This record gives sequence, structure tokens and C-alpha cells, in this order.
Amino acid sequence: MTEGLRRTPLFEQHVAAGGKMVPFAGFEMPVQYPTGITAEHKAVRGAAGIFDVSHMGEFVLRGPQALDLVQHLAINDASTLDVGQAQYSAMCYESGGVVDDLLVYRFNDRYMLVVNASNLEKDFAWVEEHAGAFDVEVEDASERTALLAVQGPRAREALQPLASIDLDTVKYYRFAEGEVAGAAAVISGTGYTGEDGFELYVDASDAVAVWTAVLAAGESVGMIPAGLGARDSLRLEMGYALYGHELDDEHTPLEAGLGWVTKLAKGDFVGREALAAQKDAGLTRKLVAMVATERGFPRAGYEVRAGGKAVGAVTSGTMSPSLGVGIALGYVPSELAKRDTELEIDARGRGIAVRVESTPFYTEGSIRR
Repeated sequence: MTEGLRRTPLFEQHVAAGGKMVPFAGFEMPVQYPTGITAEHKAVRGAAGIFDVSHMGEFVLRGPQALDLVQHLAINDASTLDVGQAQYSAMCYESGGVVDDLLVYRFNDRYMLVVNASNLEKDFAWVEEHAGAFDVEVEDASERTALLAVQGPRAREALQPLASIDLDTVKYYRFAEGEVAGAAAVISGTGYTGEDGFELYVDASDAVAVWTAVLAAGESVGMIPAGLGARDSLRLEMGYALYGHELDDEHTPLEAGLGWVTKLAKGDFVGREALAAQKDAGLTRKLVAMVATERGFPRAGYEVRAGGKAVGAVTSGTMSPSLGVGIALGYVPSELAKRDTELEIDARGRGIAVRVESTPFYTEGSIRR
């Protein structure tokens, strides 16, 4: 075992399948399988893929003031959630910088926060620090929870024979409790790829059996296991932000284009004052999507230029497997954030001409909203 790295319950399955294991967020995770990143990406776009995302963190909040704690910490308005509904949100510092982005799930008797693996310990400490002022019990359920993402236009078809419920009743950003391959599961209509599909929360002890059953059931539709490489290129084609790239403690959700989940009118929450002041003053920088107008491979860290002068940096970049062009996200001054603005990315001394675009880059996804 690589020193100090953790493993998900599916580690042996990845190794047996020829997964190339790399360090990621404190875990040994498969970046790709022998099929390769492009083939895995295209399988998810055209048929189905299955991802192990068990490295993600799950915190369970119970008690009379569980909602109050969520409202205090998160920028979105969780009071609008029905039982069986999930919500994209984020937590901020008092400065307005992002602690993490997350999903909030409302159950009948509890809330669940799903956070990024890279921030798991930091996030739990942050939640516990604030929980003391509320009548709430907070549990880190990450170790006992496995998470599988089954994504693609044929994912529903492959998964339905294994599910105890009608998957068509699980709408976008809704979830239900049932069974998959005989194992108790939270079946969630969420994902990070822009395709139809589900995320399955199961007990860690059931992970291998569920993974094996889903892969076997998906063989007839072309489902294959997919690693971190395809997960990243898929989310980037959708323009989805990733913590540590587009989101961090130095950028606010307003700058990152997350004003749509920043509910300043809901009442006080951590960071609200700073975010309200920033909104009133006007943003000086914004996250933009850029498409290369000539051959080039933008990468994170490359300088963004306007008129020959450095104006920002690429936060995420790749050669889009679906579109065949270079795509990137990055922060630039607000006056350069308008669509069709022409910029340049400095790729190790060679300029790549790019144009500011709207997201998603890829618009043919199969999500059922």
C-alpha cells in the first residue's frame, strides 16, 4: 500500500480490472483502466459507465435543529427541500471564500451533507465547530458508506432490473430509499457528468456485491468502469466547478458563477455579510469558460492573456473528447468575461487563441430534468 493513503472498499476490484491507481485526496484511486480515459469518457456519453466515488464524505445531521445548522452553514436555502430531495450548495468562511461545495439531502428524520474527499477532515471540523450552538447530533458516516455513480444514457436501462423501485420515479435531484442487487441503498438522481444516471449510497460491506452486479447487468448496454480521468473530462465539458481548481478559500461563490445557489435573502449564514457586500460593490473577477479557436491543449496553471498582458490563469483545462477542441475554465477581470471575448492562453510559450463561451461546453447530455 502507498504510505499513508486510504483505500475504498472497491480497491481490489480496481486492481483486478487493471486500474491505474494514483494518489487522490488521500486515497488510492483508479485514474483509468486499460480501456483508457477517452474510451471511458465516450462510454459514459454514449452508453454507460460506473465510477467508484466512495472517497467522498457523508455527514449525517439529526436533531430538532438539524435544518437550522444546515441553514447557518450553507449558502443555498435548504428550507425549500422536500423529503426525498437533494440540493447543490456550498459552505463559506466569513470572508466569503469557499470552504467546500456539497450536496444537501433531506430525509424524513435527518439531513445528509455530501462533501469532497479532499476536504473531509476540514469540513467535519468546520461543521462540528458550528454545531455546538445548535441542538443537533453530527455523525461522520463516511467510513461506513460507499458511493457508486452509474452514469450514461443507458444507465437507467442497465440498473432497473437490479432495483426494487421504479427508477422513473426518481427525478433529477430527487432520491429514494430502496434496494439495488439486494442491498439497502439510497438511490439518487444526481451525478457529475451531464448524463442521465444515479448515485448509489450503500453500506461499505455491500459495495463489492453491488459493483459486481451493476457491471454484470450493464455489460449488455456497453457499460464499463470509468476512472478519475474520465470523471474530470466529463465534468469539465459541463463546466462544473471542482474544489481546489475553480473553488477555494480565495474565491467566492459569486465569482465562481454560483450566484444561483447563493440565497442572500434567506437570512443570516456564515459568509453572508461578505457576499452581500461583494454583490453590492460589483464583481472585479469572474470564472469564465473558454474554447480554443485553434489547435491547443489548455492545462490548469497556464496563463490567460489579453492584449499580450497576463490577466488570469486556467483553473481546469483539457482537450474535449466529445468536441475535439481545447476547453478551459479560468478567472479573468469582469470586463473580459463577456461571451465572445477573445483571449489567449500561454501554453509553455505558445499562444492558444480562445474565445469566452457559455457553459455547458457539451450540450447533448441525456440528463432528465
